[in-house]
Amino acid sequence: MSTRLSIAILAALAAAFGTAQAQDQKSSAGASAAKDVNVAMCTGCHGLPGYKTAFPSVYHVPRIGGQQRAYLEAALKAYRAGERSHPSMRGVAGSLTDEQIAGYAAYYAGDAK
Repeated sequence: MSTRLSIAILAALAAAFGTAQAQDQKSSAGASAAKDVNVAMCTGCHGLPGYKTAFPSVYHVPRIGGQQRAYLEAALKAYRAGERSHPSMRGVAGSLTDEQIAGYAAYYAGDAK
């Protein structure tokens, strides 16, 4: 399967799963959206302790729970912009808005209140 096709499939899956919509301003968007994020597309890889995947090569999937919110936001935005090269993450992040990214980052940083 080509990388472009894989990215397109992952982007379609990300859109199909749906994600949270923040309604507050950016300063509070992450905390409010964190309550409603749909982490199904993240949990398949990042939610399994010690999980390794074989796409695009065999590697250990990093733990994202408990990471710094700013780091997670920056990483997702870098994937979306093509500044990070992992094909699966580029496909997923490519479909996310800034508000959705803030929600995921807040959720995984533990900022959900």
